[in-house]
Order: sequence, then C-alpha cells, then structure tokens
Amino acid sequence: MKPNTHPSFHAQLTPDKPALIVAGSGHTVTYAQLESASNRGAQLLRRLGLRPGDHIAVMMENHPLFFEVYWSAQRAGLYFTPVSTHLTAEEAAYIVNDCGASVLVASPYVEQAASQLPALCPQVKHFLSTGPLPGYRVWSEDTAPMPDTRIADEVGGHNMMYSSGTTGRPKGIKVPFANNPVTAVVPILATFVEAFGYDADTVYLSPAPMYHSSPLGFAPLIQRLGGTVVMMEKFDAEQFLACVARYKVTHTQVVPTMFVRMLKLPDEVRRRYDVSSMRSALHAAAPCPVPVKEAMIDWWGPVIYEQYSGSEGVGNTVIGPEEWLRHKGSVGRPLMGAIKIVGEDGREQPAGQAGMVYFESSRKFQYHNDPAKTREAINDKGWATLGDIGYLDGEGYLYLTDRKAYMIVSGGVNIYPQEAENALSGHPKVVDVAVFGVPNAEFGEEVKAVVQPVDLSEAGPELERELIAYCRQRLSPIKCPKSVDFEAALPRQENGKLYKRVLRDRYWSGRETRIV
Repeated sequence: MKPNTHPSFHAQLTPDKPALIVAGSGHTVTYAQLESASNRGAQLLRRLGLRPGDHIAVMMENHPLFFEVYWSAQRAGLYFTPVSTHLTAEEAAYIVNDCGASVLVASPYVEQAASQLPALCPQVKHFLSTGPLPGYRVWSEDTAPMPDTRIADEVGGHNMMYSSGTTGRPKGIKVPFANNPVTAVVPILATFVEAFGYDADTVYLSPAPMYHSSPLGFAPLIQRLGGTVVMMEKFDAEQFLACVARYKVTHTQVVPTMFVRMLKLPDEVRRRYDVSSMRSALHAAAPCPVPVKEAMIDWWGPVIYEQYSGSEGVGNTVIGPEEWLRHKGSVGRPLMGAIKIVGEDGREQPAGQAGMVYFESSRKFQYHNDPAKTREAINDKGWATLGDIGYLDGEGYLYLTDRKAYMIVSGGVNIYPQEAENALSGHPKVVDVAVFGVPNAEFGEEVKAVVQPVDLSEAGPELERELIAYCRQRLSPIKCPKSVDFEAALPRQENGKLYKRVLRDRYWSGRETRIV
C-alpha cells in the first residue's frame, strides 16, 4: 500500500473531487469539505475529553454526516462502534454500554430508541445528534466553532463491530490498540486493493447500511485511496441500476438478495440502464444460489466476485468469475491467512474431508468481555475460526458446508437464534422453543420458531400471532420469527441438548445444502 492512504492527502491533491455522493438527494461532500469537517470533529472529541483508545458509538441511518463522524473518530484514535438502526432501545443500550462509549452520536431517524438511551446509558458523557433530538446536542453546532486544523496527537483509530456471543448477546470484536498512523490500512482490506483494482478512479456504490462491517470497511477504504463513494440511503433494485448508469460506477459490494431483486425487474427496466462501467461487483455475507450467480454473470459479464471473511479480520478468501465457473459453489482461495481444515480430533483434514475452517493468521483480536468465546475461536496453534465447517478441494479451493452455530443469514443480515429463543421462552404458554433458519426464495433464509406449548390444544394461528407479537415487543422485528409451528415435544437429549438439526432438516429436505 502507498503511504498516502488517507483523505487528508486527497484534500490537498484533489480538493474539489467528491469523496461522497448521497444517491437519493445528490448531496455531495468534497475531499476538502471532509478534511475540514473531520478536523473540527476531531478537535471537538478532544475538547470533550476523549483520548486515543476511548470509544464512540454511532446510531444513524446512511446520513451525509456519517463519514464526517467516522473520520473524526478515526483520526482521534478512537474505537468506532456502529449500532444497527433496527435495534430496540434496550438492545442498542447493551452495545453502547458494553463497548464503554463516552460519546454517542445518533439521529432523529432513530428517535424512538435514541430518546431512551440517555436514561439507559449512564456512562455516556455526551449525547450528540445529526439534528434536533431531545436530550442531545447537535453535532454540527458543537463542531462549528472548532478549528479546522489537525489535532496535535493524531493517531489511527479502529472499528469495533459487534457480533453474537455464546448467550446470544452481541459481543464486540476488539483488536489491540496499535498507535498506528492515520494512514495505516487494516491488512485484510489492503489485500482487496490489488485483488479488485481499487484506486483513485474508483466510483464505489454502497447500497447497504453503513453499520454493517463490509460497508464500513470498503467505503472508507475507497476514500483512503481518493475514489468516490456513492451511498444509497436505502437499497432499491431499479435505483441501484440507475446509480450505476448515472455515476458510471466501477465497483460495488452487495448481498445476494440484491441480485435476486434486480433479476426480478422486468426486462425492459433492466435494459434501460447501462452497467458496462462495472469492473467488480463483490458479493458476500450470505449464500448465493448458483442459478442467480450464473444469471448475473450472463447479464453483467465476468465482473461478479465473491469473498468469505468476517469482522474478526483473521483471514479471507476470494473467487473471481472465471474461477467460479470452474469451481461452482466454492468461496475461493485465501488472499491472506492460510486455511487449515481441522477435524474434531484437532488434526488437519486432507483434501475433500470436512472440518472446522481455521485461518493461520497473525492478526490478534478478542471478543470484548467474553474470554470464553475468544478461547473457542482460537486454538492452541494460534489459528482462528469464524465457526464455519467446510473442506478444501485438491486445488486449495474452499467449500463451506455449514456453520457450527445455527446463525441465520437473511438478506445478508446475521440473525442469532438464541436471542429469539430467550425471548419466546419467557412466554407463559411456552414450554420449549427452537429457532432456526428455513428457506426463503428471496432472502435465502427466514426465521422460523418451533414451539412446544403448555397446552397443545391452543396450538394454531391465534397463538402463533400472539408469540410473534410477544417477541417483537422485546426484540427488533428482523430477529423475530416470521412463522411459528407447534410440536408436542422438541427433540432433546437426556442432558438437555436440543437436536435442532432434526427439526431444521425437515424444512431443508430436498433443498440444496445450505452454503454460508
């Protein structure tokens, strides 16, 4: 990587070039504007008492100020934790409290949840917002009087994403504070620069919420290189194509559900937009059915790439279109972190034999406040796993076959069944419950609950509606079951372990093996 990997460099070289274009409104932020605003933001964060290694949390939609806050935190050396806008106040408060944030920046878009957070997050010292919000000061008003010069102790910060813990509670993925210069690039992202040809001429379309790890990794990477990020406020299939045509988009990162929705557009709509500028459309996060990927390659040409990695950043694989057509179903070969397939006996497996997928990696991380989960992810050799099962073929291509934990991937969103199971188990009419993913033609998977009711005679549509509503009162709707089936008893071992696969396989029988 070149040393000039920071927006401040491009603010000097190409000050009037757009660093960000908000697709719907057309709002544009130049590199000069981003530099000035993020300097004022970093000055404010120092004025508020935050020092390198402290934490900031952000809960907002794809808002024009997102990158201003992000780069302010990054150059102030903070851990940056984005919070999903779909979470309830209690769910959001858990993450904000657990990460130890001193500052929370929210948005009127999430007013219902955000308005409750000052009472739920007593350790947060400063509540700021992108606009008027009760209990919050306005970010732009507080940054306006700050100097737009760089802070004296500028140092690179880190992202701290949250994923599920062993109890279903999200856990922060934390890397040691490194005192890196602001130009330092995360190793796993550095590998993508050469693999996908990112540079200053890149026009990158980001259609997903910025609180997800991939958008939060790729979009700032493009701004480090001096390219332009086109950020959609919300994904819409036709508007995505319109953005590609309007802005001559060269690169994007999507989830397979977006491919499905674009393919469902009428032919005349699809033909309306020129997508020939696209050089790389990277998909990840969820299974992509083979026919869908074949159809996208037929439509867009050989520009469809796939990657397998995780927020932990311990390793990754990539497969290009030509390779994939020769190895359909594979997620590719590693760009970093040699792959080790480990059997239940702890030994490496030969080609063709499935086992736990580990990456041999030097990147260190821990699950914040969960040493047990950290120990589960890293073996005695220092290899790290994301919890997936797979095998290597004779050429070293990785094929994933399952996940150790039954995490549900719906439309590219990770959903953890334990949270819904915990919620539903508190209902007075529920004896036992299992939650897992079942096939969904558009989203890949949807959430299903199977319940053993106290009184089997009450099983039916009325109780189903009652349980779904009960769950939605306690969790974000995306985590709750779309449907509930009933059983006289759930299959459990004598030691209490649930045979969830016995239930789940009924819904996947005759379907393609689930690929993660």
